[in-house]
Amino acid sequence: MLQMSRLSKKLRPRSNRKESKVSVRSGANTKLSRQRNEVLRPVSRSATTGEEWMHLAVVACGDRLQETLTLLKSALLFSVRKIKFHIFAEDDLASLFEKGLRKWPRFVSSKFQYSVYPITFSVGNAEEWKKLFKPCAAQRLFLPVILTDVDSLLYVDTDVLFLRPMDDIWNFLKEFNSTQLAAMAPEHEIPKIGWYSRFARHPFYGVTGVNSGVMLMNLTRIRSALFKNSMISTGLSWEDLLHPLYQKYRNHITWGDQDLLNIIFHYNPECLYTFPCQWNYRPDHCMYGSNCKGAEEEGVAILHGNRGVYHDDKQPAFKAVYDAIHDYPFEDNIFQSLFQPLQTKFLNAVNTLCGRIPQVFLKQVEKTMRTLYEQRVIVHVKRPQK
Repeated sequence: MLQMSRLSKKLRPRSNRKESKVSVRSGANTKLSRQRNEVLRPVSRSATTGEEWMHLAVVACGDRLQETLTLLKSALLFSVRKIKFHIFAEDDLASLFEKGLRKWPRFVSSKFQYSVYPITFSVGNAEEWKKLFKPCAAQRLFLPVILTDVDSLLYVDTDVLFLRPMDDIWNFLKEFNSTQLAAMAPEHEIPKIGWYSRFARHPFYGVTGVNSGVMLMNLTRIRSALFKNSMISTGLSWEDLLHPLYQKYRNHITWGDQDLLNIIFHYNPECLYTFPCQWNYRPDHCMYGSNCKGAEEEGVAILHGNRGVYHDDKQPAFKAVYDAIHDYPFEDNIFQSLFQPLQTKFLNAVNTLCGRIPQVFLKQVEKTMRTLYEQRVIVHVKRPQK
């Protein structure tokens, strides 16, 4: 049985948790450290008012630098609260992230802090973990072990874009019940065409499995929990579970770390909160016909361009969104330089399966544009004195 009694003392994200200062990646020189602290320090009032920071983690290896910077840019464009970025990157990318983030204007840098970490795995063979599925993707499994001072965290793949404030998905933490410690969206909406329901050779969560490209985590709960499993009769901690689980299923998994997460939550379904498909909207939701009702009704909240669709012409609708955000200069008018070009780009995608429903992609962006306009343009005039 899963032993959740250890969760009794720390059941909710701590909104007033004291956070440490941004750490400089080991090996960086003093000048670089001073430059980064000058450019990226948050506004001072956050330290005195107990303002809650959101935490966003991403793992970048290989040629994912620009894709990752575009992801981080999308988070800042639409979010309200400040964000702490936790960037796990190969050594040769670390300085490039430093350089890229320092280029952003000061009014943007006041909205975030960041730390860059090396790729590390606390148990098992590091090279084996690193090559599991996509390069470095397994790093996400070790976030609860590495980020011991972080209470809650949103992990996203590098090919993710925010189309509405990150604050909105962060608020799902408040909807967790007493046993839930993570949240993901289903891998598919229709079991008969879902991958796990047709091909999986291992246990998976629910009817169609879950997709780990967008994963909200209460790290405090994860570190405190003991997880049921198929290997021993007693529960195992998160860190103690990972390596034996991989050893048992290594010859039966296709999607690497995502498969391991599916196995974990198959045996511990009470620990997982599932959010709707519009919070992890992928080509599968439209390339076989529209099958995400939440996106049709509310618009896409988080776009997940897996299968490399941001960088080829297979799904022009996804590429249009990526290009619009990537090309947008922070200093420009967001409506004229981001939303209008995005609308224009969709004219070239209307004859594709995903592009024929542009309102799904544009609804939340348009809503955010309207909110920004109201905040910046509408002036409240004082009532004249009698």
